[in-house]
Amino acid sequence: MKTQIIDFLHTLNLYDYLLFGGIIFFFLFLLVLSILLRHKQTLALILVVLALITLLIAPVGGYIALHALMYKHSINLTTVKDLEFTKALLIKGDISNTSKETFKECTLHVGVSKISPIKPLNKLYRYFPFRRQTIIINGPIAPQGSETFKILIQPFHYTKRHSVTVLGQCR
Repeated sequence: MKTQIIDFLHTLNLYDYLLFGGIIFFFLFLLVLSILLRHKQTLALILVVLALITLLIAPVGGYIALHALMYKHSINLTTVKDLEFTKALLIKGDISNTSKETFKECTLHVGVSKISPIKPLNKLYRYFPFRRQTIIINGPIAPQGSETFKILIQPFHYTKRHSVTVLGQCR
């Protein structure tokens, strides 16, 4: 857990710091405004609740929205194949940089989940895969460029139908 927090802090860029600073400024602004309007208790209470909601929700939502906007990419799976002579699953694909920024590294999270005949369960299974693996692609990926990746999940033996989900996080 400690290493994950340190890695997260090392990957922050200037826009992330500006976002978090803006959120703290807005939180303090709402608190000061509620103190100034303390004679109107309902308005002051609403401002305090709004400040707390801002402090709890805005960093996560802002971080996700900022990175989705700045580091757009697309992932295309070309091959998903169960190997015959070894108990392994081979996944090949391409990650394309569709943003205007050059990617320094991309982290791909691969999940293998089962398929159910009940459609709503398939959406739920995607969030709780039974096999997970992470791969890091280092090196610059230029804008409008792409990089191929290959992942071998081993040991893998699942005779029923399954689906593969690949999510990427680039910086």
